[in-house]
Amino acid sequence: MEQNHNNDYIIEMLHITKEFPGIKANDDITLQLRRGEIHALLGENGAGKSTLMSVLFGLYQPEKGEIRKNGVPVKINDPNDATALGIGMVHQHFKLIDVFTVLDNIILGAEDTKLGFLQKKKARQKVKELSEKYGLAIDMDAKVEDITVGMQQRVEILKMLYRDNEILIFDEPTAVLTPQEIDELMEIMRNLAKEGKSILFISHKLNEIMAVADRCTVLRKGKYVGTIDTAKTNKQELSNMMVGRPVQLEVQKSPAKPGEAVLEVEHFSVPSKLHKKDAVHDVTFTARSGEILCIAGIDGNGQTELVYGLTGLEKPSGGTVKLCGHDITHAKIRERGKEMSHIPEDRHKHGLVLDFTLDFQERIIDKFVRVYEAGSTPNPCIDCNRFMKFSKLLDFARAKGMNYVVTGHYARVEEKDGRFILKKALDETKDQSYVLYSMTQEELSHVLFPLGDMRKTETRRIAEENGFVNSHKPDSQDICFVPDGDYVSFMEQYTGKHYPEGDFLDENGNVIGRHRGIVRYTIGQRRGLGIAAGQHVYVYKKDIENNTVYVGAEEKLYTKHLTAGDVNWIAFDKPNFTIRVSAMTRYRHKEQPATLYPNADGTVSVEFDEKQRAVTPGQAVVFYDGDTVVGGGTIIEAH
Repeated sequence: MEQNHNNDYIIEMLHITKEFPGIKANDDITLQLRRGEIHALLGENGAGKSTLMSVLFGLYQPEKGEIRKNGVPVKINDPNDATALGIGMVHQHFKLIDVFTVLDNIILGAEDTKLGFLQKKKARQKVKELSEKYGLAIDMDAKVEDITVGMQQRVEILKMLYRDNEILIFDEPTAVLTPQEIDELMEIMRNLAKEGKSILFISHKLNEIMAVADRCTVLRKGKYVGTIDTAKTNKQELSNMMVGRPVQLEVQKSPAKPGEAVLEVEHFSVPSKLHKKDAVHDVTFTARSGEILCIAGIDGNGQTELVYGLTGLEKPSGGTVKLCGHDITHAKIRERGKEMSHIPEDRHKHGLVLDFTLDFQERIIDKFVRVYEAGSTPNPCIDCNRFMKFSKLLDFARAKGMNYVVTGHYARVEEKDGRFILKKALDETKDQSYVLYSMTQEELSHVLFPLGDMRKTETRRIAEENGFVNSHKPDSQDICFVPDGDYVSFMEQYTGKHYPEGDFLDENGNVIGRHRGIVRYTIGQRRGLGIAAGQHVYVYKKDIENNTVYVGAEEKLYTKHLTAGDVNWIAFDKPNFTIRVSAMTRYRHKEQPATLYPNADGTVSVEFDEKQRAVTPGQAVVFYDGDTVVGGGTIIEAH
């Protein structure tokens, strides 16, 4: 794409590359936003849309590329920098404090003070003027926890306008809205553009893009596909660009043939929490099998209370409800759940624990399976710390205006000469620094480990004195998503695969038995092989391609050399010199003297002073200087 760096563009993101471990979320992407335009960013889930906007808003730092405003290069280190540049963002999952009022949420972080006193009257007037100007009617004194999802979005928009943002980012803004609320949002966006605001609109919904966007940039699998004027294209062309193949947009559907009554509601009433009258009064309808029944109405006219009454979240004041012929008017929620499911209006508030489930599946479980299938032995606890606790959770905390994530890990963090150092816990018998080696300087600066200076016995004593029920709970030994320890059964159930039998081979390549699936065996394993060899034999190598497992005498397990990749340095930046360290190749193992040789490709070669037993690809090797973590990486091979 030919670059044109002129004043027509208020924002230019040029050749942006953003990588996560094992994933290139944005690969050399260029996006140019004109003044006063609505520019859509289109792509499937996982295409890199939100990541790119998070880079623009300062939540992520790109590995490559440049951001320009009005043709001038700018550096956006965090959301405060973005706000100072006039960039605002409405996140897909709103960043509001539920127990604060609407007004307090809008002005939070941008408070106007005089002599140390909050000028709330002045702020209220400004919000009132903005809401009237842009048609964003709100109740400034209502708590966020008491307003609808559509109203929460209005609050997020007003937060941007209150800060005088001129570049507005909407990340999947219609995902949680009703059709009526979507129409209202489209009109609001048009009005904002008419006022000179420049809008970036992330979506994968073609109808919305065609209705409101001036231009559209398409991403696919983290790569730039193209930018096109919406007036010169159609939904079919956009969908083909989005997925990389022709897409059938029309769904062939035969007319419904309603069957027997499934849900029978007669003279149903539900009281209101806001006034003495019923929110739902004397409602009667029937839903039959094989049909979709729509309950329509303007926001605040009883739809929410009706659903709550039907699902058991609110007690009715009159009438009856029958489900599959059974009276459930006063049944418990658990009883209703046998035949009824409920997707709440605000699924993040009432239906989900944050938004971590899919990320955990992709980053932790999928990798766990993939590494085992490749013949290595993963450490999912390290990955969980890396991708969830100190990445996802930290992002969540900072987006909520919090400065630190506090966990119960036995480790310590100290700041020295402007650098954050990870150190072993005071109680070295419980030290967990090994599983934290992947933490970055940014993460270490925003984490607290209050147990690091305590012994486990002291922690248990304090917990017991304060009545904690788990004060004497045994230390966890299992993988959280494989609590019974049978990881192979878990993998077979998770993937739907069956890992076939194969040959056990001795050191000379002779077949000496049959194994029960290659993923069942790890380097150093002796028990459970089922081989009558006349002496103890150990797994020392696995050949995935040929589905064979090599076993031999214990001496075959010992090696002095390993190569590690995906290396993270904590004590200092990447070195270009050899280093003497103590290296640990498994959790709870004693670290051993070794020399590190950094390689040009980012890997590191490790030479131990003495041979080490059962060094296993997939596991972590962590480097120490006394009680300080130098860094660590993933073992690629032992030799």
